[in-house]
Amino acid sequence: MTASIPPREEPTFGSTPALVLVAHGSRDPRALDTVRALQSRVRALRPDVPVHLGHIELNEPRLPDTLTQLPTPEAVLVPLLLTRGYHVKRDIPELAANAQAHTRVAPPLGPHPLLVETLYDRLVEAGWHTGPRGASAVVLAAAGSRDPESKLDTLRTAHLLAARLGVPVIPAYASAATPTVPEAIHTLTAQGHHRVAIASCFTAPGRFATQCAETAPWIASAPLGAHPGMARLILHRYDQTLGTWPGAPHPGARGTARPATTSPQTQPNRTPANA
Repeated sequence: MTASIPPREEPTFGSTPALVLVAHGSRDPRALDTVRALQSRVRALRPDVPVHLGHIELNEPRLPDTLTQLPTPEAVLVPLLLTRGYHVKRDIPELAANAQAHTRVAPPLGPHPLLVETLYDRLVEAGWHTGPRGASAVVLAAAGSRDPESKLDTLRTAHLLAARLGVPVIPAYASAATPTVPEAIHTLTAQGHHRVAIASCFTAPGRFATQCAETAPWIASAPLGAHPGMARLILHRYDQTLGTWPGAPHPGARGTARPATTSPQTQPNRTPANA
């Protein structure tokens, strides 16, 4: 007779669950600097929450090491990833399952209105303005994935950004999916849009973000980085996940700006455009 495996006990939550930022990792040194700056911004917004960092690959600390060294046995893992895909669905849950900590994995950061506002701000910083009617358009440049749900998430973000900007936005990818960024640029210029901007839908600088920016016929925004909206979105995902965890405490949000509750689609004087 095979012995049954006892169910894992629910945590008792003797302390505030940690927030673990899960970054992909990059050989570009700017990426690590960026996620550490984002970590500092999250800590400043919510000083009562322990905030840690772990990487899936390429950079230290690796996620398993971070989880084994946590001062509290409970943690919410917030992926610094913008869509559903293999890392969110498989890699992170498997790495977390092998740790001794009680963990829950939050949804990816996108799609969400705060992500769209961050994309908008980065475009404005790069010099965005609509110009003559019908002249401007945007390519939303993302990493790409073979997972169809990842592509749906990017498409949803493109629709929200189109509504925010009032111009067409086409999602495009650096790898693993189509259209490519050059193909999307060609499509928009063939439609008569001679001011095509690249909106960089990347968390931090890296090879893909650089390659996509270099194709821009007009302007390219910086990666999302340590923008205040990203920090607020991370805390929103943390709180959202705690709300699904029976018995979990809900830390106070002193000094934390609340996530946006109004979709960019509902803003006045904005006409959704085709994406």
